[in-house]
Amino acid sequence: MRLRGQGGKGMNGGRDGDLYLDISLLPHALFRPSGHDLFVDLPLTPWEAALGAKVEVPTLDGAVNVTIAPGTAAGRKLRMAKKGLPRPGGGEGDLYAIVQIVNPTVLGDRERELFAQLAESSRFDPRGHFKREAS
Repeated sequence: MRLRGQGGKGMNGGRDGDLYLDISLLPHALFRPSGHDLFVDLPLTPWEAALGAKVEVPTLDGAVNVTIAPGTAAGRKLRMAKKGLPRPGGGEGDLYAIVQIVNPTVLGDRERELFAQLAESSRFDPRGHFKREAS
């Protein structure tokens, strides 16, 4: 960034020099900017995504409650209008929460049993299109 006339004094009555600022932004722990919009990963449990839930999403102004619709898929973008970065002419960008489905890494006996029951009774096949496309 160049700041005219903000540098050192000019020599022999010449104009003052310019000041150059080299600005580097460090990545934020939660938010990724894109223009004036912000993106944040929103981790959900499989049951929150399947059944729906109300969850808190962090924003620059503090957390807000968001309703997750039943059947929400990983990668879905949930838009929170005017929760992004300020625009120079006024207004704000948007905040997008990107749904990430997070599976538990350690299961108790009861949880393992429930997942096994679900696997036995469910007809859902996320790879069913492989069979259709291969034919």
